Amino acid sequence: MTRFALATRLTPDGARPMIRVGDAFHDLHDAAATHGFTAVADDVTTIIRDWDARREGLFALAHVLEGAAGGIDAPTLAAPFEPRRIFAAASNFIEHAEEMQTKLAAKAESEPYIFLKTVESVVGPNETVVVPSQVSRPDWEVELGVVLGRAGKNVAAADAHDLIAGYTIVNDVSARDRTRRSDFPFSHDWFRGKSFDSFTPLGPVFVPRDCLGDPHAIRLGLKVNGEAMQDGNTSEMIFNIHEQIAYLSTILELRSGDLIASGTPAGVGMGRGVFLKDGDVMDAWVEGIGELRNPVSAPHLPRA
Repeated sequence: MTRFALATRLTPDGARPMIRVGDAFHDLHDAAATHGFTAVADDVTTIIRDWDARREGLFALAHVLEGAAGGIDAPTLAAPFEPRRIFAAASNFIEHAEEMQTKLAAKAESEPYIFLKTVESVVGPNETVVVPSQVSRPDWEVELGVVLGRAGKNVAAADAHDLIAGYTIVNDVSARDRTRRSDFPFSHDWFRGKSFDSFTPLGPVFVPRDCLGDPHAIRLGLKVNGEAMQDGNTSEMIFNIHEQIAYLSTILELRSGDLIASGTPAGVGMGRGVFLKDGDVMDAWVEGIGELRNPVSAPHLPRA
């Protein structure tokens, strides 16, 4: 099996889908036309939402491109695709829950805590995270993004693997001072704290499920200005990815193109008493996917 990834390149003429085989990026439309695989060529969002029909052709094209010349050097990438919906798991690593002083019930007596982030909050690699003036404690959270390629309702955890198309990196930027409220009897406001424009960096590529391996044995982490802040492993999840999919599917029908940010390990700013500053640069990384870099603009906060 040839491993590959999909990406979206920004060009003066608009966005172009890319396929990465090894370290080489190729224009997907041009490569598909050259080698007779036109049926798989489309934008990455469309491909993911029609994953079952495109998957085998993409693997075949990747095999043909393995070792081929003519790659595009250092393409400027956008977010690889537009999620249909974004679900995010809260406090899904024990040590992260502890650093946030979150008291969790025993897993046997609990269910995943999932919240929504807006699709409009997505930005791509190297795009700036803009912290609005009302936010004073912006924070970072690296997460393995799980991309669904098949619909499902009331899915058993044992069958959830079949819904997954692949994976990407999510940085769940969070306004810690805006996630809690004292003016209502409801103490938390996840929407307000998580969905500001640009608060969901995504990318740099989409990696098909079979190209990553066991999603529950993957290192992930995040650096700020080159200093390691997070370094964990998806094996530390409280509710694994399959359990999250099964739980969500009891509430609504999951659809191809949905994205699940599956939880973050310890090392966030809130636990350290350190928050993002104007001019900071975040580098979120996940083994087997790559690195997602985003600068921070917060003119009302101290300069890095």
